[in-house]
Amino acid sequence: MSTETPPIVATRAVLEELLELVERGQLTRLPALVGEMHPSDIADLLASVPSEDQRVEVLKALPTEVASETLAEMEEDEDRAELLAELGVRRGAELLQELADDDAADLLGELEPGDRDRMLAALPSEEAGDIRELLRYDDETAGGLMTTSLVSVSTTATAAEAIGEIREKGREVEELYTVFVVDQRERLEGTVPLDDLILADPGDTVQSLVVPAPATVLPDTDQEEVGRVMGRYNLVNIPVVNDEGSLLGRITFDDVIDVIEAETTEDILRLAGVSDEEELKGGWLDSVRSRLPWLVLNLVTAGVAASVILTYEDVIREVTFLAFLMPVIAALGGNTGTQALAVTIRRIAVGDELPGGRFQVVGKEVLVGLLNGFVLGLLFALFAYVREDNPLIGVVVLLAMWANIVVAGFAGALIPTVLKRLGVDPAVASSVFVHTLTDLVGFIMVLSLAAGLLG
Repeated sequence: MSTETPPIVATRAVLEELLELVERGQLTRLPALVGEMHPSDIADLLASVPSEDQRVEVLKALPTEVASETLAEMEEDEDRAELLAELGVRRGAELLQELADDDAADLLGELEPGDRDRMLAALPSEEAGDIRELLRYDDETAGGLMTTSLVSVSTTATAAEAIGEIREKGREVEELYTVFVVDQRERLEGTVPLDDLILADPGDTVQSLVVPAPATVLPDTDQEEVGRVMGRYNLVNIPVVNDEGSLLGRITFDDVIDVIEAETTEDILRLAGVSDEEELKGGWLDSVRSRLPWLVLNLVTAGVAASVILTYEDVIREVTFLAFLMPVIAALGGNTGTQALAVTIRRIAVGDELPGGRFQVVGKEVLVGLLNGFVLGLLFALFAYVREDNPLIGVVVLLAMWANIVVAGFAGALIPTVLKRLGVDPAVASSVFVHTLTDLVGFIMVLSLAAGLLG
């Protein structure tokens, strides 16, 4: 039976000891305390240290390589740029030198321009030049994600020469997954599998071993598209090329995992009517500012839908059971719309459709709504008939539920599809429109049918 301490318990124990060391000012014991912990776990510990001054002291006490990786693993909203600036130019430059150029560029991009320039000036000119090139690109593009650290060999090299070049360059490259092949103008020709190189005769040319790259991206490609392409082709990294096909850098799957997490979080928040500007770890005032505008919009649209009831006051007064029916039918329509909305937005997000088949999804949801609406409407109609002993009430319920669920499926698929075609993020506005429409249709169908059949 294993007696190993669960990771969460161990981390809590380390945190308590770390805070005690910080309070006593005995940080010389810190390297031994964190031991073999992953930098991501150390970053979580560092974020729990109460004051910025104390966090700076912790970073100073850590070995340079550990401190740099810890800083890179921290979230942007945990003020990692401020910590880097507080470390000073000399110590900050030491940490940046330990990082891959893309991680260093991410950190420097969060600094104030003056602090950034001072840090860059303290770096070796070659490293500073590489980072400056990466800083030219927007954070949420392929250029902002890529690293220039890679291994490439020429098409004219022999297998023996290529292996020698890989041995030399590979020592400077982290996560050596792929060897890229370029021509004399640095244009990407493809990749060469390491096993093919090793098994080839020493005199064989790389040109005879090259395999075309499954996909490439331009530096201004949106990061969400990068993640989609890498997932589609199951790539561990993807080359970034310019318009002429010259190899600029590569994007590794670990960076894309972070992108997918960020994009998924953004879509979930937007689908719930919460601005993506709200940080999950933010304060209550930030949450109020982020959510209140959406709630005000929902208040207006809900008021519009509910105003239909005022038009049919006499009908409701005569058949009070309608007050029970309306919210149930509207709620079922809202849930149906949300299901269709979630499936459609997910399909749009992962690109799991052909352009010509986008509106086929709408037809599918209508068919699903026809069947589900009939079954649910029939069940609820039987209940209403038994409760009120009036077959016309059952007919009203059946038709209203059936129509509302069909409309909900139709709207849940059509609205995000149309918004996407119009260049609007479907996760932002779809839910407001769909829920308003299902409430409106539900109320109108119940009340108008009741007025016609029971009046």
